[in-house]
Amino acid sequence: MGSLELLINLIIIGLLIPTIIYAYRLNKNLSILRQNQNSLAKLIQSLNEATIKAEHSIPKLKTATESTSGELKEVVDNAKLLKDDLLFINERADNLADRLENVIHNSRQVQDNIKTAPQDKNKTQTAPEQTNTGRSEAELELLKALRAIK
Repeated sequence: MGSLELLINLIIIGLLIPTIIYAYRLNKNLSILRQNQNSLAKLIQSLNEATIKAEHSIPKLKTATESTSGELKEVVDNAKLLKDDLLFINERADNLADRLENVIHNSRQVQDNIKTAPQDKNKTQTAPEQTNTGRSEAELELLKALRAIK
């Protein structure tokens, strides 16, 4: 029986050694978990503080958004009015350009008629409306007005 006791004691010792190693590792992991638990608690606390700050800033952000949207609406309304004005001005400019084109076309037809009409032999100068370039004074004034618009 002595050898049986010795054998059982050796088996128990053999089983206790891995148990002790496992308990040591478990204790080490638990201490790491406890250390991380403190940092996790700090992290949760800072997250709660950030959440509270965010909740307090939401009304401020809402009022800022409402005031900005009101200002933006005013700008958009003014832009719409300016757009309408610009469309009106553009339409008037198109009409004016058409009228000027008709006047220039008529002026050229008049010049062509003057050139083709028989001229008096006593006249040595051109008609008072014409200049050296062959354009009438009215046509030159129209061209000046168009350049001034640009």
